[in-house]
Amino acid sequence: MKNLLLVLMLVGALSSCKKEHTTLDSSTETETLNTDSSSAHATPENFTPFRQIELSPDQASALLAKKDNDTLYITNFFATWCGPCMREIPHFKEKMQEVKGQPVKFTFVGIDAREDWPTKVKDFAEENNLSKNIVLVDPEKLSLEFFPKNFDQWDGGSIPFTLMRKGDKSDETIGMMTKQILDEKINSFK
Repeated sequence: MKNLLLVLMLVGALSSCKKEHTTLDSSTETETLNTDSSSAHATPENFTPFRQIELSPDQASALLAKKDNDTLYITNFFATWCGPCMREIPHFKEKMQEVKGQPVKFTFVGIDAREDWPTKVKDFAEENNLSKNIVLVDPEKLSLEFFPKNFDQWDGGSIPFTLMRKGDKSDETIGMMTKQILDEKINSFK
């Protein structure tokens, strides 16, 4: 019963927003996404139009999986309707510039309702020059099993949520991060 309520709350919260999408073929490696830190500031010469990349839950799991290299993977789950999500994004963008050229990959997983992808998510991505860093997951396709399979703490009940992973070490943050907390968490991986 508790699990059913959790799913209903998640679907209800995520379906309060709305709208074309591209589905990432399951044979495509999620690692090929350009999620490096070089796209943090929009200028006419580095503007990238938003291209909707949808990940299935299995593809999202592959994105989140441990990788045997020295790269720090920072994955933030957000929605454009989420006030705390929008307030922490500038901290991530600033950090992306600070670590430019270092082995750090930022990915923002948008969990807005599908009907909002070509409007609200597209506008947000382009205004913040994060088009290369955003992938989309249809929240209605996430089952209860997705969360314990991929996270130690997060049950999908609230956003923002950030997973940082480098090799065997990981850190999960449920809720909004200040610039100071984001800096401390990233520095803990050095």
